[in-house]
Amino acid sequence: MTTDELKRRIIEKQGNAGFIKTADAPVSALSIQQKAALNRSGNALFNEGKVEQARRIFSTTGYSDGLTRVGDVYAKKHETIKALKQYVLAHNVKKSEPIYECMARVISAVLRENNA
Repeated sequence: MTTDELKRRIIEKQGNAGFIKTADAPVSALSIQQKAALNRSGNALFNEGKVEQARRIFSTTGYSDGLTRVGDVYAKKHETIKALKQYVLAHNVKKSEPIYECMARVISAVLRENNA
């Protein structure tokens, strides 16, 4: 079963709800200057190791580089679903696709095992 086939089957069974809430849209009312200031604060927090606080700021501003870096922290901690959410919010296909492919392999193996 290919990744695309698996995605199609999941959507058929589950609808568009998905596994990951991706409705976290950046606040559109922020000016460019406000976003820049918040992103600087988020970067400072991230560099201090305050990843969760930084994540909240990056989610608010939609700062994709920051969201990707937060995802990388989660990935290093083996918190794959949390990492995937950040990559999806950052629109980082390069980082999210390998996770989807791994999930597809695992689910395919389980399905094969159940059908055996």
